[in-house]
Amino acid sequence: MITLIAGGTGSVKIARGLSKTVDDLIVIPNIADNIWLHGLYICPDIDTITYGLAGVLDKGRGWGVKDDTFVFMEQMKKLGQDHWFTIGDKDLALHLVRTNFLNEGKSLSWVTEWIRKKLSVSTTIMPASDDHIETRVETQSGDMHIQEYWVKNGAELDISNIMYKGIESAKVNAKAVEFIKNSELIIIAPGNPISSIGPIISLPAIRKELESKKDNVVAISPLIGNKAVSGPASKYMQIMGIESSPFGIASYYRDIASNLVISEFDNEYENRIRMLGIHIYKTNIVMEQSQDEIILSNYILNIVNKA
Repeated sequence: MITLIAGGTGSVKIARGLSKTVDDLIVIPNIADNIWLHGLYICPDIDTITYGLAGVLDKGRGWGVKDDTFVFMEQMKKLGQDHWFTIGDKDLALHLVRTNFLNEGKSLSWVTEWIRKKLSVSTTIMPASDDHIETRVETQSGDMHIQEYWVKNGAELDISNIMYKGIESAKVNAKAVEFIKNSELIIIAPGNPISSIGPIISLPAIRKELESKKDNVVAISPLIGNKAVSGPASKYMQIMGIESSPFGIASYYRDIASNLVISEFDNEYENRIRMLGIHIYKTNIVMEQSQDEIILSNYILNIVNKA
């Protein structure tokens, strides 16, 4: 069994690659960008992973369903309603079904399992908690949901802090902990370490299990040099006082991962990372084509086989 701790757009490529190379794969996706909008419970990262594994993800956007239509959004705009968060019509159906199940008392993990089976996804997708956790940012305009900051405000506001609302009271999903415990390998995807991976590894039971298995944990850097392969990872790291570099990634994960995959071009960080007691593996970490996803997945699996 292999468990992947993942975000959304920055993680779905390695999730796809692993799903094609591993028989028994578990994905624990980020839940802290979940948001209530228009009376619907929307789970962007869970859905990106689900759509990606189902082969229906809009790869151009990196989210949503390919070839979707947007009649709902056009009508919302015409009616003068909030339309800053784009929802496709097929995507809307999924949000509606999820919300109905939740309102009936079903858990998020139950609904996620139901949806992935309906979309013929063989990989288990297990939220780390069924409780609502959300990443929020403090800005000069006040405290807001990460989606409001990133999508509605175009990431233009200055941030002074990033926090996980509800993390203290959230009950961890026991199955997620059990999957990590029973995995021969745990991979931390190259998602945003602060907004995507951070909420998952901040759950005490998850973190404790990762700490106990750190020699079996491989993290993939989301950075090449001091720049993110995609998304605002570099910016968020700087806000939280973490060096924006592979060394910063190594420092952030040092208590839960003994192995780090970095770009083949990041030689300058090797010595500092090794001083943290972390094993370094260098290869191409940019996945532009489907074949790149499989190549990186096989590379990581070979790390384990050679250990």
